[in-house]
Amino acid sequence: MAALARLLLPLTAALALAACMPTVTTPEPRQTPLVWPPAPDAPRIAFVRSFSRPEDLGIRRSFLQKLGDLLFGKDDARLVKPMAVVAVGDLIYVADPGAGGVHRFDTKEGDYDLIRDEEGRPLPSPVGLARGGAGEVYVTDSELAQVFVIRPGARDAQPLALRTPLQQPTGIAYDAATGRLFVVDTAAHRVEVFARDGSLAESFGGRGRAQGQFNYPTLAWRSPQGTLYVTDTLNFRVQMFDAADRFAGTFGALGDGSGDLPRQKGVATDSFGHIYIADALFNAVQVFDASGRFLLSLGALGRERGEFWLPTGVFIDETDRLYVADSFNHRVQVFRYVGGAT
Repeated sequence: MAALARLLLPLTAALALAACMPTVTTPEPRQTPLVWPPAPDAPRIAFVRSFSRPEDLGIRRSFLQKLGDLLFGKDDARLVKPMAVVAVGDLIYVADPGAGGVHRFDTKEGDYDLIRDEEGRPLPSPVGLARGGAGEVYVTDSELAQVFVIRPGARDAQPLALRTPLQQPTGIAYDAATGRLFVVDTAAHRVEVFARDGSLAESFGGRGRAQGQFNYPTLAWRSPQGTLYVTDTLNFRVQMFDAADRFAGTFGALGDGSGDLPRQKGVATDSFGHIYIADALFNAVQVFDASGRFLLSLGALGRERGEFWLPTGVFIDETDRLYVADSFNHRVQVFRYVGGAT
């Protein structure tokens, strides 16, 4: 014990001294603003930033983390294969099967956690995220066939006691008006709707091509107005359902032109009602109006800012910031809608 204390003392002193020293940072070179569409058209969407590690968001390692790095080697906290992203105030959550959990970045407190289950075990396939009504975040794990909840301040994900078993939960959406959870069960080709107590409130879908039927649906989004959007993957379309869960429309088709949806993934809407859809074949995010009319596309295959490599989940916050899980580039890219109503 005395030998260990003698070993730790100089390390602790060195770290404490380093913590007191001023940090010298080199400012990044100013980059040309990146907007879509390009000039001379009026810009509608602007690139904000991208991040892969806590340091990219200004989150520095704590004293204890630095001490652990010296003793046991540095644990490289970074995005491996981000699949979904959600922002809750100053918190950003990223579901990452490659890391076996959900990254939580606290940009206000400068804190970072990799959240796993209540026993500390990895989540093998977290693929969907949804923001709840009281700061909680819901997570689907398609391999475990479970839905988890991460409550404010918690450092683990607790399984929800749902009374109806799921086969392959992927997309998930929360209805703020009723507190219901919409869970896309890809293998069952259905959307299961759960009440606050975990009971099954409704179920709709079934395999097929008719209105309201699905062919391997994946991700979902519930707008503040109560419209549910579901990416109906192998029907190459997005289906819309109203606040009463009735079919309300569809758009998209198989093809290689603007507005087609050959490999649609995440879907979200902004405050103007625009619909954003990530497409993994186009390596782009396509923007549609509320009726499904194609407006704009941003991105292309690549690693530079504003380029994508298999984008998956998308999320839009109250300020119309667009978060895109750029899965094979191991990052999340952030954009902002800067145009007016269409």
